[in-house]
Amino acid sequence: MRMQLRSVVVLLGAFFGSVSAQTWCGKNYMASSPVVPPSGQFPTPATSSKPLLAFRCAPAIKPYLPEDISSPAGILIDAFLTNSEIVGAEPIDIPLLGELADLLVTVNVDGHELISGGVVPLNATKVELPFSLAGLKPQKEAFNVSCSATFAPIGAKAQTFKTTTSLAFLPDPPAGRSVTKMDLRTGALLAKPATGKGGSYEPVLPVGFYTAFGDYLATNISLVDQIKAEGYNVIHPIPTFDNLTALTEVIQRMEEVGIYLMYDMRWTYMNLTGVAEEVERVRDSPALLLWYTGDEPDGTSDPLNATSLAYDEIYELDGYHPVSLVLNCQDYYWTEYTAGSDIVMEDVYPISNNVTWSVEWNTPCTLDYGDCGCDNCKGSLMDISDRLDEFQYRLWVSGWDRTKAVWGVPQGFGGAEYWPDVPTGKQWVAQSVLSINHGALGVVSWEAPSTDDITTSASLLASAAPALAEYIASPSAKFQHVLSGEVDVGFWTVGGKTLVLATNLVNESATFDLDSVRGLSAIGAKGILDSGASIQGHKIVLEPTGSGAFILG
Repeated sequence: MRMQLRSVVVLLGAFFGSVSAQTWCGKNYMASSPVVPPSGQFPTPATSSKPLLAFRCAPAIKPYLPEDISSPAGILIDAFLTNSEIVGAEPIDIPLLGELADLLVTVNVDGHELISGGVVPLNATKVELPFSLAGLKPQKEAFNVSCSATFAPIGAKAQTFKTTTSLAFLPDPPAGRSVTKMDLRTGALLAKPATGKGGSYEPVLPVGFYTAFGDYLATNISLVDQIKAEGYNVIHPIPTFDNLTALTEVIQRMEEVGIYLMYDMRWTYMNLTGVAEEVERVRDSPALLLWYTGDEPDGTSDPLNATSLAYDEIYELDGYHPVSLVLNCQDYYWTEYTAGSDIVMEDVYPISNNVTWSVEWNTPCTLDYGDCGCDNCKGSLMDISDRLDEFQYRLWVSGWDRTKAVWGVPQGFGGAEYWPDVPTGKQWVAQSVLSINHGALGVVSWEAPSTDDITTSASLLASAAPALAEYIASPSAKFQHVLSGEVDVGFWTVGGKTLVLATNLVNESATFDLDSVRGLSAIGAKGILDSGASIQGHKIVLEPTGSGAFILG
């Protein structure tokens, strides 16, 4: 939560007529205000007594380009059974006896049959059916895709299930403009080098900081070189950008050194004229990785359609880069704000704050009242994993789990307002590793410049990011998660090798026994991240809030 910007946010919100100065996440927080329960909670799906089939489809890559015609494209099919009445789930009659039949899938694009008779096992997920783009002509508007599945077990009546998605098959961009693709098999970003000098698309696991601009980057352009040398692959400059000459110089330097840009429109995203001006100013930079619109729009109660209006405007003017935003609240109109994003970020800041009593407003914090700087938190690092798990569950319920991704925003600040202490470097890495283990495909911390301890530790993770991405962003990776006591561990297996990413969530030493996971062996382990972790024998030994990454096999 950017509480240091609260007064500015309130003034800006008043200008747009969208913010109540005495609410955050829909809750009153001033001592003089009554308790009024907030609205906008995410609905709990009803439970069906009979099995339901959730049949969903999505393109494997967004967007496709003419360069992709020479290789097979793909449609991803999910056909899982559930008893939760989630979006698109329909009753399915499954024979009590006999062998279950596969689903036969047909995919049509604007009346043109792309796939016929695709075989998808019942209760399977992420089955990729190949097709050719050759029969389609690239266009700015997304193609409407219709997917149909037939389930016809022997001796039973055939059932048909239908769903829709969209397919982005864009013309080549103007010369020099970058393209960032989303690999919807994993949610990861694919991009060419930020220099614009050629190269292939590679998975990008963004690691960087929201970075001060006017009194930092704009005053010393060599900081871009320093950030690149420290291993970071993305810079998120914090507006306002009053000095456009300095902004241009900073972006050009980012292109020269090859570091990606995450462009922030927090102060203009509700003004579509302003959005258009900023998109047109920046969209041709080869360093541009993605856009960023709402900064905690749920906290300030921005209009519920604001993020979607900005999203549509950006896609109308660009379409070659995904759109992100960050949500601060645990459960306040999540669906409405998330609708306007490809990447939804969380910024849970749990380190050193009192999550039950507001030191800023001298009030209690409950589900219905108060602001403690970490909405509905319990006061531990697991607030981060809980929030990410909630976000991913809601994506699944909403039918967005294949088309949207989640990122984390580690706390890299303190010493003011709700947070009396600054996290240690190890705590910063622990937040980031925990986020990645729970599905985050990027970590961009608030804020730089930070302490030397955080900068040094964050650099370790940034330098390891390319090696981590080879596993985390691999469509063939098999993922497993284990929580053992206070140790959180993620495993990504690709071929005969496994990435192990472990973090200790408490301020006491801990160990994790690799022998407890079938098929793993510590023999030949290679360390790629050491933030207070080592392998001794068959155990990972972790210092207090220590983390580490190892390649096994």
